[in-house]
Amino acid sequence: MITVVALGAGLGIGMWALAVSLFPPRPALGEALARATASPTPVPILATDATGRAARLGRPAVALLWALGLPGPRLARDLAVLGKATSTHLAEKAALAVAGLLVPALPVVVLAVAGAGPGVELPAVAGLVLAAVGFALPDLRARSAAARLRVGVRHALSAYLDLVWISLAGGAGVDSALGDAANIGHGAAFEQIHRALDTARLTRTTPWSTLRRLGEELDVTELTELAASISLAGTEGARVRGSLAAKAHTLRTRQTLEAEGSAQAATERMSLPVMALFLGFLAFIAYPALTQVLTGL
Repeated sequence: MITVVALGAGLGIGMWALAVSLFPPRPALGEALARATASPTPVPILATDATGRAARLGRPAVALLWALGLPGPRLARDLAVLGKATSTHLAEKAALAVAGLLVPALPVVVLAVAGAGPGVELPAVAGLVLAAVGFALPDLRARSAAARLRVGVRHALSAYLDLVWISLAGGAGVDSALGDAANIGHGAAFEQIHRALDTARLTRTTPWSTLRRLGEELDVTELTELAASISLAGTEGARVRGSLAAKAHTLRTRQTLEAEGSAQAATERMSLPVMALFLGFLAFIAYPALTQVLTGL
């Protein structure tokens, strides 16, 4: 029964995927008109890279996954933060799903050649489970990696605010203060800020507008707030040195509280193995007495 259900589900999914790939759904009229009349979107500041062996193997399934609406908007932002192309991510999902589906079948084929003749129920179920895990694993990895990178950007932003404040206090202008602070720092966050400032210089736009775009692409509200504060200094001549210092202090305080919360959570998780060991010791002590009571009855 399990074999029939698994084979039927696989056949149905395959026929549905084939139908979607041969006859993709047409976009709605409103979406087509909005796409035709929309103004051209600016080039993203974050660069993407499409490399990897799994991406090359799973590239034929990218169009099908795109037709299904993958990836979602939230995951697409996470991939942009990581500098990873959506086509590469979808290709990896397809390659890992196919690999998970085929891995349990290899021992069955080897045993069948040897004449053992094992059943196919367990490999079929294991293949479906591993395929689902392989399909979801790239999403989980991308979300966790993007969250870590955003934390690193917030840490670097507090140092960048201090550097900008020092440059402004030394009499530098807004544009030169932003550029000098970006040139001093090192790391991925400072490289992205430097790329945003270079984009502003090459496209002849204001640096705070590109910093705001970078904050929206990274989904880091602190960077967007920095761009808003800098725009006041650049357009209205406001003195924002005190505001930048306060923002840097607020960022460091928030990061300290988050670090303390993470440390407390790790401490609580460390107590779980001790509790499990204690419960096992109690069961080891109580087992002889419980056995005597049950045999006496």
